[in-house]
Amino acid sequence: MKRPKRLSDTFIRTVKVPGRYGDGRGGHGLNLLVKPMSSGGYSKSFSQRLRLNGKPFNVGIGPYPIVTLAEAREQALENARAVYKGIDIRRERKRKPLPTFEAAAETVIGIHAKTWKLGSKTERYWRSRLSEYAYPKIGDMPVSEITTSDVLSILLPIWAEKRETATKIRQYMGAVFKWAVVEGHRADNPAGDVISEGLPKTTPPRRHQRALPFADVSRSLGKVQASDAWEVTKLALEFLTLTATRSGEVREAIWDEIDLNTRTWTIPAERMKGQREHRIPLSDRAMVILEQALAFGDSSGLVFPSQRGKVMSDSTLSKLLRDLQIQGTPHGMRSSFRDWAAEKTDYPSEIAEHALAHIEGTATERAYRRTDYFDLRRGLMQEWSDYLTESRR
Repeated sequence: MKRPKRLSDTFIRTVKVPGRYGDGRGGHGLNLLVKPMSSGGYSKSFSQRLRLNGKPFNVGIGPYPIVTLAEAREQALENARAVYKGIDIRRERKRKPLPTFEAAAETVIGIHAKTWKLGSKTERYWRSRLSEYAYPKIGDMPVSEITTSDVLSILLPIWAEKRETATKIRQYMGAVFKWAVVEGHRADNPAGDVISEGLPKTTPPRRHQRALPFADVSRSLGKVQASDAWEVTKLALEFLTLTATRSGEVREAIWDEIDLNTRTWTIPAERMKGQREHRIPLSDRAMVILEQALAFGDSSGLVFPSQRGKVMSDSTLSKLLRDLQIQGTPHGMRSSFRDWAAEKTDYPSEIAEHALAHIEGTATERAYRRTDYFDLRRGLMQEWSDYLTESRR
């Protein structure tokens, strides 16, 4: 790639050649550093070369795209003005009060929010995951004092069982620590490559979730409804079963995703395991559950909030089944649904697979087959609802 005279948004976004690229004349020493990452891809960050009392020094401005080119240029100009007045900006940074990890995370979320799609639920996911896993252990600690050991204490307990969640949390924490480096609060990123040696390298063995025979699902749901568990927990478990969705998709569902008029639940791509938007047709019984859930609505906007008005813990639903001695798991209800669809209906397997958000075929086949069989799936999900309701009578 040809080295540009000045940096541009297009160049920064597409450059894949490691090196340092200057912003040319009038850039006040601003440059872009591109480095390969051990995990693949490239890290890109802005820094600035300045001179104070005849002595050169470098100052970090921030990682791209958290810091945009326009913001980097604005900061570079501000730094150049300060140095012109004889101010040592390095010392000024050190005088800033040290934020806690939680305060730093809130700042980073605010910075990231500028780049997130309008209406995206990403901000809520950052906060919910950090609040559940990171804040209880390091939220009150000064961001400068957190070590790799502290980060490992958060990731190791969930690395094998919840690899995807742990990876996301590591990514979020890494963004906070990178910001702290830029701000001069610390010199390293304890969630970066250095921590890889402390995490298991092998992929955990795939374990299938315990699933009830589909003939036992209705009776088990009846046992759940007859229990003295909190009403919202019972509603959430039945809704999960009726929609054949994952626990997290139900627990984090918000009313903005539900269209009661068209009887459709649309889960955005960022909440799906496959990173693809998933539309779910709602059966008669699912609509009844939503009507009952409306009575428990609060300011959180969650369809099934916890008793504290937050996202329900990922262990709540599974604990309910264990307490009632039901030999299955919430995730296993998806398998029960799939077995029922195969043995008791005439729907093609691809319809049932789409109901589970499993997209089959090669990338080319998926590119040409853009239907999600929504109307056919509406019939399938209603039959599943009817089967569960009639079996309970």
